[in-house]
Amino acid sequence: MGRRAKVAVCTLNQWALDFEGNAKRIIRSIEEAKLSGARLRSGPELEICGYSCEDHFYESDTLLHSWEVLINLIEHPSAQDIIVDVGMPVMHKNVTYNCRVIFFNRKVLLIRPKMMMCDDGNYRESRWFTPWKKIREVEEFYLPRMIRQVTGQETVLFGDAVISTRDTCIGFEICEELWNPMSSHIPMGLDGVEIFVNSSGSYMELRKAYVAVDLITMASLKSGGCYMFSNLRGCDGQRVYFNGCSCVALNGGIISRGAQYDLRDIEVVAATVDLEDIRTYRNSLRSRCQVAAGSPSYPRVKVDFSLSSDDALGLTVPTCKTITWEYHPAEEEIALGPACWLWDYLRRSGQGGYFLPLSGGVDSASTACIVHSMCRLVVNYVLRGDTQVLSDVRALVSDQSYTPTDPKELCSRIFFTCYMATENSSEDTKNRAATLAEQIGSYHFDINFMSVVNAVLFVFKSVTGKTPFYSVQGGTPRENLALQNIQARLRMVMAYLFAQLMLWVKGRPGGLLVLGSANVDEALRGYMTKYDCSSADINPIGGISKGDLRGFLHYARRNFDLPILEEIVGAPPTAELEPLVGKKIAQTDEQDMGMTYDELGQYGRLRKQLHCGPFSMFCKLTQTWSKDCTPEEVAAKVKHFYRCYAINRHKMTVLTPSYHAETYSPDDNRFDLRPFLYNNKWTWQFRAIDNQLKELRLLSTGGESSKKESGAVRKYSTMSRESSGEKEGSTSASSGPFGMVTSNRPGGVEV
Repeated sequence: MGRRAKVAVCTLNQWALDFEGNAKRIIRSIEEAKLSGARLRSGPELEICGYSCEDHFYESDTLLHSWEVLINLIEHPSAQDIIVDVGMPVMHKNVTYNCRVIFFNRKVLLIRPKMMMCDDGNYRESRWFTPWKKIREVEEFYLPRMIRQVTGQETVLFGDAVISTRDTCIGFEICEELWNPMSSHIPMGLDGVEIFVNSSGSYMELRKAYVAVDLITMASLKSGGCYMFSNLRGCDGQRVYFNGCSCVALNGGIISRGAQYDLRDIEVVAATVDLEDIRTYRNSLRSRCQVAAGSPSYPRVKVDFSLSSDDALGLTVPTCKTITWEYHPAEEEIALGPACWLWDYLRRSGQGGYFLPLSGGVDSASTACIVHSMCRLVVNYVLRGDTQVLSDVRALVSDQSYTPTDPKELCSRIFFTCYMATENSSEDTKNRAATLAEQIGSYHFDINFMSVVNAVLFVFKSVTGKTPFYSVQGGTPRENLALQNIQARLRMVMAYLFAQLMLWVKGRPGGLLVLGSANVDEALRGYMTKYDCSSADINPIGGISKGDLRGFLHYARRNFDLPILEEIVGAPPTAELEPLVGKKIAQTDEQDMGMTYDELGQYGRLRKQLHCGPFSMFCKLTQTWSKDCTPEEVAAKVKHFYRCYAINRHKMTVLTPSYHAETYSPDDNRFDLRPFLYNNKWTWQFRAIDNQLKELRLLSTGGESSKKESGAVRKYSTMSRESSGEKEGSTSASSGPFGMVTSNRPGGVEV
């Protein structure tokens, strides 16, 4: 006989500490789950208060307001005759736990605390929460008086238990417990739990959606069962973008799923499961049955309710079939993820749009195309009848009668771009910026602020009696870099001036958020000026590599009909801060950096993902680059990277909050907890590299390695010394108080 149960997983775009908004979204998700016929509703991790409350979890207010919201949920008419699972922080015996609270018909059934904290990447859960350590044990939890008055209960079980209905058994995992090698769904399944509910706060990284999907399918494949995965979506007030992808799996196959990138605040995905399919599948796994026969039992909370229908109609309800999960390619993830993230920030910030210094290069063009992608998404959702998106747009443009129908027209209202020229700017980049702005629809203008630069230099000369010159004019490296940085920093000043006043000029309230456009590779190398136009309110490409941005622009050219992008991608990246030669660009980024963007990406992944220091990075790259570089060349490149990394690391302390996308992001204090003050000589580490080089020379036949030291090696060695401010046997006078010196580009290293 079939036992067909309908369950629902919910994706919510919650907001840290927005208790009222979070409660409304939870209630709406319960209503939609019931309308679908579901009898079990699960939501994402910490959905009541928002996942990203961080040190607000120390505040008693956060716990108090979470209980207040829970009362509203328990009492709400829509929350009756359905088992509801919600997430919130709970303090038990003076210890705060990340919990699931499960209730049914105005009664709390169980409080299940998280048993495994997540503390890697951007997660710091152990700072605020403690894992529950008592496996298969429960204790009495005395409910707050406000809850007792509603439920009539004095206590409820708190701990590692499962819920037993009339027709099945439900167990719970919370986010990291699925990723952990000792996942609890295995012992729960052996004890007869047939439905596993996982509530998560999992954020996206490029090319990583498959990880959660593989874990979910394997969780239900290895020992059978129905696995429900509910995840957050959106920014939640942070720099990560929660991944969505809520889904239901059965016996190793996905049977229902939600979107990864979406503008909807609420998405409910329901699935009909035949419980007999679980039992038949498990019974066929003979080794599982042998282990299950001796499996220890979980405490059970009994509830007089069935997830499956008690009448014959339940037998005719069609069950869900296995579907194929189609993943977004990386360039499409860049088009969608940061665009959704920007929409969240814009609509929740209370500002009227975005402002971007548009240079005509790959980075600023990528940022502009992401905003254009956001406008395309917004128009699509409005045309589909999404009332929430339409309401947000009207509030944004301060026009309650406005209905966007064209992305370019919407872009002209909320996106302002400006080409900021000096005497070092070329007509080529100016024209590319103007053409791109016309094709995406932004409100564009250009300015030449050379008079402002000259005014600042006049003040300097009047005080010191000295005039700095560029290198091509006979100036020293310090003069050359100072002149570049003046331009870069004044661009930031100009950007904020126009961002604050452009809506005033147009007679609209509010201001504009300034967008940054420095990529993750530039942050890693420190190839930016501190407090220049890389300093902004938020940065949608700050966690994306140069290579991926080029791929994204090729995608945008094809899919957004932006032909100018082909020319932008083909142009050499340049800061345009040094004098032109014959009205043509003479300065390029890779020449300034002394390394290619491809090399930077490899350094970043080795440093962060494989946890390499200078010596181990050298050892790995001597193998990886063996066909193209001698060991001496590899040593010079690695040393040059680490010198640049060290003298520029302090810039990460003021890095614009960036959309997190790449696994080697150097973002300080969030994803990458490392010092900002280093000994940039790396004496011990570099000596280890030199000693390894000697060993390699001895192993090589005929001493060929030592003979292959080329001009390229000597060039890199020279650049390493110049970049760190070192001369043989001395320290450069340009070193700052931290032993840091200015490096090239819209950014040297400034203290």
